[in-house]
Formats: sequence, C-alpha cells, structure tokens
Amino acid sequence: MKEAFLQSLQNLRANKLRSFLTMFGILWGMVSVVVLSAMGEGFQMGNEKVLKELGKNIGIVWGGRTGLQAGGERAGRVIRLNIEDARAFEAESAMVAVVSPELQKGAVVKSAYNSASSSINGIEPQYQHIRTIELEAGRLFTPQDEEQTARVAIIGFDMAEQLFGKRSIIGEPVSINGLPFTVVGKIRKKQQDSNYSGPDNNKIFLPFATMARDMPLKDAPPGTISDIIVAPKPWVVDQLPRTLDERTGRIADIRWPLESNLRAILARHHGFDPDDTQAMAMWDTSLNTLMFDRMIGNMKRFFSVVGIVTLALGGIGVMNIMLIAVKERTKEIGVRKALGATTGNIQRQFFLEGFFLTMISGGAGMLLAIGLCQLVNLAPMPARFAGMIVSWETALLGLGLLVTVGVVTSTYPARRAAELPPVEALRFEM
Repeated sequence: MKEAFLQSLQNLRANKLRSFLTMFGILWGMVSVVVLSAMGEGFQMGNEKVLKELGKNIGIVWGGRTGLQAGGERAGRVIRLNIEDARAFEAESAMVAVVSPELQKGAVVKSAYNSASSSINGIEPQYQHIRTIELEAGRLFTPQDEEQTARVAIIGFDMAEQLFGKRSIIGEPVSINGLPFTVVGKIRKKQQDSNYSGPDNNKIFLPFATMARDMPLKDAPPGTISDIIVAPKPWVVDQLPRTLDERTGRIADIRWPLESNLRAILARHHGFDPDDTQAMAMWDTSLNTLMFDRMIGNMKRFFSVVGIVTLALGGIGVMNIMLIAVKERTKEIGVRKALGATTGNIQRQFFLEGFFLTMISGGAGMLLAIGLCQLVNLAPMPARFAGMIVSWETALLGLGLLVTVGVVTSTYPARRAAELPPVEALRFEM
C-alpha cells in the first residue's frame, strides 16, 4: 500500500498542470457545497430568530363587528373581548396550549431622570414565554406578582434608555399615570421587524391583574381586554401545510381550523353566527413561519442542486484524467504485467490515484470553505441572516459524496487498464 501511495503521488506530479486543473475543479465543487449549505443554514436560522422575536406560531385575536344577523341581533354589532373569553379559550379549546389576555393603553411615564409617553401592556406570566420576552437584567413576572397585584414593571430596551440613560434600572421607581411602580426587569434589545401594537423595545409591561385594577380601558364594560394571545398545540401547527396548494405553494385557505375553533367559542359567548368571519379577527404567525420555511427550503434545495452539479463535473474531470493516464501509460502497464504485476495490482494503482486526487483536493476545499465562512462572519449581518453557519454533518457528507464520486469515476479507467493483455500493451503506439 505504501508503494502504491508513493507511485500515485509520483504519477500526479508527473502531470502537474492536468492534475492541478482536475484538483481545482474538485476543490471548487467542495467549496460550493460547503459555502452554499452554510448560506442556507444562515438564512434559516436568521429567519427563525426574527420570527421568534414576535412569537413563533402564535395567534393574536381581536374582537370585530358582526356582519350577519344572529339571535335577534342586527349586523354591525361591536364584539368586545373580555377576560371570560380568554378563560373560555383555555377551558373549551382542545387546540390551544397557552392563552394570555392582554391590556394595552398609552400612558405618561416618569423616572427620576426623564419622562416619556409609552405603550403600557398588562400581561399574565405565560405571555412572556410565547411572546419571547427575554431580559438583559432583572427578572420576569411571577404568578405571585399576579396574585398580589404587585406594582412592578418590565421595561423595553429603548424605553429604558430614554428614561434612565445607561444607568442600571433594576429596583428603580417609576411613575405611570401618577402611580408608583418598581422596575424589576429590562428587556434585551430585540431585532423585531413585525408587531401588532408597536415594537417591544418601546413598551412597558405590567402584571395583568395590576393593570386591570389600576388602569382599565376607558369607555368599556368592566373586564374588557384589548386582545388575546394564543399558542396552539404542536399537532395543530403540523396540520397547517395541508391547507396549502402543494402545486403552487400558496395558501389555499387562510381560515384554518384553529381560527374557526376560536370563533365558534366566541360565538357561543357573544351570540353571533360562528360563520361570521367579520366578528373576530386573528393574525396567525404560523402562516408566516410556514411561508418563510418553504422559501428557505426551496433555496436550500437549489443550493444543493448547484453543489451536486459542481461535484458531478469534478467527478467527470477525475474520470477524464484517469482515462488519459491509462492511454498514456499503456506500455508501462504492459511492462508491469509482463514482469508479474497482477490485474489487482494494476487496478489498485489507478484506483488509488483517483482516490488520492479526490481526497486531497476535497479536504483542501473543505478547509478553504470553512475559512471563507469565518471571514464572511466578521462582517455585520442583516436581520434575517445569522451568518455562514457551517454544518459539520453537511461538510462531511459533501466530502463523503466527493470521495464516492472519485471512487466511482476511477473504477472504469482502473478496470480498463487492468484488463489490457501484456502483448497488446507493449506494442501500443500513441
């Protein structure tokens, strides 16, 4: 094996230009596979991160205005959501995993250093997890804050900067519409590119029970809320692709089962027709997630095809150089067979040349691709791109495929060389 290895390297050095061009084609194929795969992973992870900033696979439900007559009531009646509706979603819907009512209103906020107008949101503890309220400092709301109607606040990153500058805000007092609150948390800087009531960076969050007591919505019946946030169970989200037209990839029915289920519950509590689509509005981020996943999936498939075609071209180059080597070294093959070399010796020689050619250039291509990805990652990245994410599984799979291509494309030339009769090989003329 050692002798075969050294002989293979000598033969490659004897044809430097041809070997270099073939190796460059294989190297470029490996670079293409790794870089394109890393780009696809970066887009996928960046997209998931941005979608998670608002809340991945959640629904925001608002009351609407009836468009149909029902129960003796005229059309055009305003449907106001209340806390009982949120509790009904939780108790009556088999599709919902998490429910949180939400109160929203504007207020004047003052600290010891500055004042501002801010959106105030009353939320229950479970809201923080489905809406990705993650902190830079402090703590989240607890069930005890809700039970005790504690006057505590969590402040968005930009609002904290406006009220306190670069100072530490944990434990600091703030006044909201003249009422004293204590800051217990500061939200990390969020790269949020979608929202339904303003970015979280500019908001202040309070426990729902506290806000319902201290700052209820004006000109509304007691218990009225602004909206309801729901997170469906995983099996409900898994149903979603069935509502798409598989041929075009477009949404065939945007009113998927969860929306119909929640509307039916509201209809029983508010006395409107469950088929009245105007009585309730719902924004489902699962649809956004699905469409982006499809887009990223198609892009990754395109990248994979480009990489495979490039690898195939490199494999053809290996086969060509091996065929030329067999033709140029026909007399050498005849001499070696006349001196006692077996068919297996000759086949192994050419097989190893193709294998080493592929391994060396493929390994160099993988290292070059990883270096390029790290270099690109030094630059600032856009919101929906997490950088070049090299997947070692993909890189090793690409190298394995490349070696397989080299082995397969070397097999025919090796067999052709081994099957040459010594007499014919010795009298062969170029």
